[in-house]
Amino acid sequence: MQLVFHVGVHGTDGDRMLKTLLNNRNWLLKNGTEVVTPNRHRGIIDEALASLDGGAASGEMEGIMLDAMLESDAPARVVMSTPTFMGAPGRVCGREGLYPQMAARVAALMRLFPSSETEFFLAIRNPATLLAEVLPQFAGGGYDELVQGCGPQDLRWREPIRQLVQAAGGRRVVIWCHEDVPLIWPEVVRLVGGMPADVPLAGSLLYMHELLGDLGIARLREAMAGQDQLTVARRRQIYAEVLALHALPGMLDQVIELPGWTQEIVDEVTRNYRADVAEIAVLPGVEFILP
Repeated sequence: MQLVFHVGVHGTDGDRMLKTLLNNRNWLLKNGTEVVTPNRHRGIIDEALASLDGGAASGEMEGIMLDAMLESDAPARVVMSTPTFMGAPGRVCGREGLYPQMAARVAALMRLFPSSETEFFLAIRNPATLLAEVLPQFAGGGYDELVQGCGPQDLRWREPIRQLVQAAGGRRVVIWCHEDVPLIWPEVVRLVGGMPADVPLAGSLLYMHELLGDLGIARLREAMAGQDQLTVARRRQIYAEVLALHALPGMLDQVIELPGWTQEIVDEVTRNYRADVAEIAVLPGVEFILP
């Protein structure tokens, strides 16, 4: 059995992955893929992690968990999607930098299902916009409590991703940039769900609709209608062109208001992020989805 974990991160796809997969639930079920919603797996996984206390589940325990979570009989692929696999929003930072517990969490999920073929999917995003997105959701205090002494220059993705890949031990790891997701969303969903390119995908315009609104989506559909044998590259080009012309006001920009941050700091963090993405994209063991 292939067991797929879409683990976030916070401030990226939220429940959009889950909604899009559920929009395609009939095809997925007919083709051996079951999507397990958080209300069906969260309590089971949390209780199992606590009881195992770092150990690996037995075959019997693994079977009991799957029987409790699954509705179909013996699916070939099981997908779970929630950013809480990486913990509460307060887990975004530690003194060491971004997501210091990421590798440990991935290892713990693998120990829950040791006989399954586990895969991990996640989006990363500019740490400046990530913190700006997560801070209002953080219930444990203000900015200082969230970053736990971590400075802006320490907000790097390369090390937690390296540790994640090492913890995954050769299992599939698929990563993309949140900033690219409006252009690559159909390919991301197909990879998570195991859906071939020639299968119609419901919900493929979810992100684009958020950015364009009803009028912009109508313009996009018009631009797409006249295309024959549309390639992925051409579709992305059309998406980018329509976004440039018809994006809703303010949707492509995010104001960064973090205590002590200047524009120079934002620029430096952004440069570091781009450098990290370039390294991660060619990191052995990573499948990176480029726009």
